[in-house]
Amino acid sequence: MKNKVVIFTAPSGAGKTTLVRYLLETLPEQLMFSVSATTRSKRFYEKHGEDYYFLTQEDFESKVEHGAFLEYEEVYKGSYYGTLKSEVERIWDNGKSVIFDVDVKGAANIKKYYGAQALAVFVSPPSYKTLEQRLIDRNTESEESLRKRLERVKLEMTYEDKFDISVINDDLDIAKADALEIVLNFLKPKQ
Repeated sequence: MKNKVVIFTAPSGAGKTTLVRYLLETLPEQLMFSVSATTRSKRFYEKHGEDYYFLTQEDFESKVEHGAFLEYEEVYKGSYYGTLKSEVERIWDNGKSVIFDVDVKGAANIKKYYGAQALAVFVSPPSYKTLEQRLIDRNTESEESLRKRLERVKLEMTYEDKFDISVINDDLDIAKADALEIVLNFLKPKQ
């Protein structure tokens, strides 16, 4: 089966982005990153079209009205995230499988849409306390923003059983090896 999609999801701070970057570096001939669209502010180190497509709320809502999104969600009040259908087609047209780094609701929607064409991997932290410390150590959020994110983490942790497989990110090298094996098994052609 060609035109496959690989979905990595996790609560914030669990390490999904680190694992996705590792897979992209390790499997550049097979995988291409799906860049999500968002209305949140760009962080100083992010690039439009590479990390996200940064859209105004008006642009985002217009694309929703015109059916341009595979999935989208208002993650926080006025803060939308979504996957453009055109992004998936762009990657498939390049002869590669799509790899997503998305929140749990987006991952569930993408998995439902693509069914057997999709592999959904939940990246689990070793514990809530470890995850909380990772988010604090990032030092990228205000106290209020961090509080909201931690509330959301508790909800997101309940989604783990909705996905095909879990990878526990306690030891990063082991998590990378597990993720690579899982993805390679999914991508290899069926006999």
